[in-house]
Formats: sequence, structure tokens, C-alpha cells
Amino acid sequence: MDDEADELLAVTRQLRAQLVRHAAHGAWATSGAKSARPVLSLRDVPEEFFDQPIGELGRGTLRDAPGPEIARRSLAQIGAELGECTRCKLATARTSIVFGVGAEDAPLVFVGEAPGEQEDRRGEPFVGPAGELLDKMIEAMGWSRRSVYITNILMCRPPGNRNPQPDEVAACSPFLDAKLVSIAPRVIIALGRPSANTLLGNDAPISALRGRFHLRHGVKVMPTFHPAYLLREPDRKRDAWNDLKVVMAELDRLGIAPPRD
Repeated sequence: MDDEADELLAVTRQLRAQLVRHAAHGAWATSGAKSARPVLSLRDVPEEFFDQPIGELGRGTLRDAPGPEIARRSLAQIGAELGECTRCKLATARTSIVFGVGAEDAPLVFVGEAPGEQEDRRGEPFVGPAGELLDKMIEAMGWSRRSVYITNILMCRPPGNRNPQPDEVAACSPFLDAKLVSIAPRVIIALGRPSANTLLGNDAPISALRGRFHLRHGVKVMPTFHPAYLLREPDRKRDAWNDLKVVMAELDRLGIAPPRD
């Protein structure tokens, strides 16, 4: 019973966090309609907020609420809107804006942390040693760099490859959101903790997030280790491969096969 009580408390806390976040937006969208007032209590939560019951306890697992509505634009339109971005301090030191690369309608998207030195120089994500490993991971899944989409939560390199800072993430997030709306992937793979935390709106360690799907605005997200981390800790490659196999199984369940190049 203690375990059940702890689980209920954890679910309640997650629900409260969702309510607070969406109350700040001033509206809740459900079935295509907007409420005229913010969600302020459990009675205001639409039934769709809960997923199917799990286990013998018969309780629902939290499912993420609909995200803010974003007009769907092409990647070219988003890039034009971005322009020679000076929305955060990273603009002063970058060489290139690293927008993203791959198929514009890819069912599978990889989201990393930020460009590194080589990415900043070439203007393309994941082209250094970590990129070479990512390419091998993608190819092992049966896909190719051309048939998926690869991007980062930041489009400019942080000095010294440090972790992204909150104001930088806040400046880039609207463009990441717009790109994901444009591409409309069926699965997103979050590479590393900063990516997973940004996409899922939490601060959990990657070890606690990886290995299972999370929902972001109705899209399944699989957090896993960043390729740069795997280069430092090769013993964790098996864990990352297990995460990718879960994604492969889900794509197969959806009837999505890699395109034949």
C-alpha cells in the first residue's frame, strides 16, 4: 500500500505541474476547442488527459496535454523567419546557424543538444566524431541520414561546448517547436539529458528517462544517451541500442518502414 500511495502522490504532483503550466497559457485546447478560462482544478481536466488504466491498480497514467497551437509552416519559411538570428547572446560568437538536416516529412527525428566546433564551422548538425557514431546508429536501425531529420535544441554553438543556458533554450524553443510541427514525426529520439529535459519539460536525469516512451504533444519521445557520451562511455552503447530497438519496434507497429534509397 505504501508503494501505491507513493505512486498516487507522484502522479498527483505531475498533474499539478501540468495544470500550473497550462493555466499560465490561459487556455486548454481539447477536441479542437479552446476553453475561455485557464485550468485551475482537477474538475477542469478533460477526460482525454488520462491514458488507459495500467496494471491491476486500474489507475491512469498521465498523458501530456495539448501544446500551444502553432501555425504549420514549411522548414524554409521557418528558416526565413529565423533569419540571421540575434535573439540570444550566442549570436555574438557563432560562425554558423545550424538549423537542421534531413527529410522534411521524416517520421523519425533526432534532437541533440547544441552544435559543436565542427558543426558550427560547417553549419550542419552532428558532423564530428559524435555525428559519425550517430550515423552508424541510424544506419543500424535501417534508416539513413537523408531519411530522418536531425536537429538540436540550440542552433548556435555555446562557447566551449558548455551546456545550454535557460535564456538560450527559451530563444530557440519556438523554432524547435515550429520545426517539429512542420515535420510532424511519429517518433522523436532525444539525445542526452538537455534535449530530453527541454522536450519533456522536466529535469530528470537521462538514466531515469531512457528506455521508455514519453509523450510530448501526442508524439512519442524516446530519450537515450548522446553519442558524445557513448564515445566516452562505450559500455553504455548496449543500453542505447536497446532504446533504439524499442523505437524500431514502434515504427514497425505503425507500419513505417525505412525508405529504400
